[in-house]
Amino acid sequence: MKSKAMSRLLAGTLSALMLLGLAACGGTPPSGGENNPPSQAPTTQEPAGSTPTPAGGEQYVVGISQYVTHDALDAATQGFKDALNELLPGQVTFDYQNAAEDITTCATIANAFAAKGVDLIMANATPSLQAAAAATADIPILGTSVTEYGVAFNIENFSGTVGGNISGTSDLAPLEQQAEMIKEWYPDAKTVGLLYCSNEANSQYQVDTVQGYLEGMGYTCTQYPFADPNDISAVCQTAADNSDVLYVPTDNSAAAKAPNINNICQGNIPVFCGEEGICAGCGVATLSISYYDIGYKTGEMAAQILTGQADISTMPIEYAPEFVKKYNPSLCEALGVTPPDGYVAIE
Repeated sequence: MKSKAMSRLLAGTLSALMLLGLAACGGTPPSGGENNPPSQAPTTQEPAGSTPTPAGGEQYVVGISQYVTHDALDAATQGFKDALNELLPGQVTFDYQNAAEDITTCATIANAFAAKGVDLIMANATPSLQAAAAATADIPILGTSVTEYGVAFNIENFSGTVGGNISGTSDLAPLEQQAEMIKEWYPDAKTVGLLYCSNEANSQYQVDTVQGYLEGMGYTCTQYPFADPNDISAVCQTAADNSDVLYVPTDNSAAAKAPNINNICQGNIPVFCGEEGICAGCGVATLSISYYDIGYKTGEMAAQILTGQADISTMPIEYAPEFVKKYNPSLCEALGVTPPDGYVAIE
């Protein structure tokens, strides 16, 4: 949102139009990114108050849509803000919104950003990214904490570049290595339960892929999906009763409900996780990335786009630079297991 009179007039006009018919806003998303019309107002609002004193130059407004509050997404948002505040000190105002794990609210937030004419949208997690893509085909959109962009947008033979007004960073850790961790820790186990939210396309992709690897190693696998986060305890109990080991992918609903999983599994059944935040809450081990780092990288990409140094339509998706094997000391102790060599304790 450049500091010009015409821009301010246009933003005010668009905001008024939004109040008359917010559901009509939006451009055409990539295939598979369509969302339901919004029916609920954003649950939280947090304009950035930590930006340094303006240093002159162009001023920008960046909308941040975060799907839900948990450690991984929070870290990515913080990394994103820190990068922009360091690279464009005093030039960026953040409009932070949290959808509280509600897909309809994701659409409300995205349509509001489009109506305001923000300069860039950062969409933290797949539902937020899909909603932003449905809301505008013009404003640059950067995703983060998104596992697989080809899956998110139903792009066959995904080449690594989404094109159009979308790019970002991925939180995908190698799924084959995640499957191998289960074999490394529990080679004599027979059954693996895969617990995930069926509303998250990238969760389905992860469990399908991991299941293929595990079955190739001789395990019998069963998927245990839940559609409503309130059902996770009942589904987890069924999975724990019928499995030797559980696997939970990088899944926002599971991350938010990690204490529920832990209440059922602690000391009874090992849980392997797709990311460190979930593992810290209920898991034995994970192949970890830094969500702060991928958020920071997303902020670097945003600075290039805002200042015209890069064209988002040609920017490939960026991935975490390194992966670390980590274990949860307290849950390993509860199960009476010793981590294999090469694992670092989650602090």
